[in-house]
Amino acid sequence: MTLSHRNYRAAIVGTGGIATAHARAIAASGGRATLVAVADVDLGRAKTFAETWDVPGAHASLTDLLREEQVDLVHLCTPPQLHAPQALEILEAGATALIEKPPTLSLAEFDTLIEAEGRSAGHVATVLQHRFGTGAVRLRRLQEAGELGRPLLATCATQWYRDEAYYAVPWRGTWESEGGGPTMGHGIHQFDLLFSVLGPWREVTAVAARQARDVDTEDVSMALVTFESGAVATIVNSVVSPRQTSQLRFDYEHATVEVDHLYGYTDDDWTITPAPGHEGVSGLWAQGHSTETSGHDGWLSAVLDALDQGQAPPVTAADARRTMEFIAALYASAFTGERVRSGQITADSPFAPTMEGTGAPWEKVRNK
Repeated sequence: MTLSHRNYRAAIVGTGGIATAHARAIAASGGRATLVAVADVDLGRAKTFAETWDVPGAHASLTDLLREEQVDLVHLCTPPQLHAPQALEILEAGATALIEKPPTLSLAEFDTLIEAEGRSAGHVATVLQHRFGTGAVRLRRLQEAGELGRPLLATCATQWYRDEAYYAVPWRGTWESEGGGPTMGHGIHQFDLLFSVLGPWREVTAVAARQARDVDTEDVSMALVTFESGAVATIVNSVVSPRQTSQLRFDYEHATVEVDHLYGYTDDDWTITPAPGHEGVSGLWAQGHSTETSGHDGWLSAVLDALDQGQAPPVTAADARRTMEFIAALYASAFTGERVRSGQITADSPFAPTMEGTGAPWEKVRNK
């Protein structure tokens, strides 16, 4: 029996740079979703965006949009400090909130969204599109089939470069408006993909530093992570690295699997190196080679598939919470010097209401 697809009425809130990726994904959905309205605090910018994408409705606020339009999905492309209150407003209207990363400024804020989702006909999902590229899907499939053996070791590096002009945007580089540095806003894509492959993390030991940028948050962080499976990993997040790269390497019993890209990968960015005696995994990896780039198109397709089946869209609240808890644990370890276990950041932890927690060490030095 063929599953019939419905058409979802979609809206975009925030018409800055990333909104274009969302509009393209909606346009590429083959009629499964239709962009019917946009909103921006700059109504002129909203109208220009609407004209570009042939959208009938343009509004000056999310409140106006929800009052005047019937929508199923709202894509939140606004600055991070607006994500939680706007997602709550969307859920209260019975629509599904699709939130750009980071979904909230803190773990406590995210838990508020989970509670609201339980009262709503809608869902909440985070845009972490690299989980849905064909290489990541193939890797998880081969791992689950046992073709690669046990995962032993992984390395994950997001080493990007963001100059002072980048941080001249008022909401960047502060705990109050961005929630954190490259751990929150940049590396989250890569280590979320790592978690989607290796599963639940168990404990983290980390450092964070402000090396070069005049910001409140870190500009570099590093973590040693142990997983429930027994695998171990290193995670590096940086915005001070002139040679930019996004790299993941997974060492299994039977093969090493790697991807090296920047903001999106194709199958050509992945390599597999079989262990002696396991050369057959190379043939398995080569099956179904694709030229598609990991991005919003594949993510939105997965969202619509889930909704068609009456399921919560990926990345679900539970999935995203695991990643957000890791971020809180990384900061807690870095700022206290202690190893932090999964489940340790409870509601009464100073790192639950804010990722800054007990305070960044460099701020304590500055304030002496």
